[in-house]
Amino acid sequence: MSLKVLIHVNEPERWHIALNNITNMLKDDEGRSIETHVISNGRGVNGYVARNDEAVKSEIERMEELAKRSVKFFACNNALVAQKIDAQELPAFVTVVASSMTEMVKRQAQGFAYIKP
Repeated sequence: MSLKVLIHVNEPERWHIALNNITNMLKDDEGRSIETHVISNGRGVNGYVARNDEAVKSEIERMEELAKRSVKFFACNNALVAQKIDAQELPAFVTVVASSMTEMVKRQAQGFAYIKP
């Protein structure tokens, strides 16, 4: 059975929980195919930029490890503009999308289960 999950993070303080949820889900379903997408918008996009914050750096390292396990990370361009974050500041594993809302609707139409930690 192949599973698809969409994790939505719109608050920076929710990243730790989201990353734990993803790690636990992948651990629980070893051997199964779980397509995992993480879309961040609002203030949540700040979780992709450490700016001398050691806790955020640690979470970005966790994201990078998850990206190596095929977890895909996305950032809303509208949120980046609102939060004054240049897309060049994002880690290489993050893909910028024009609108997170549109992307979340598309993914749900493709059969992704929506989870907001």
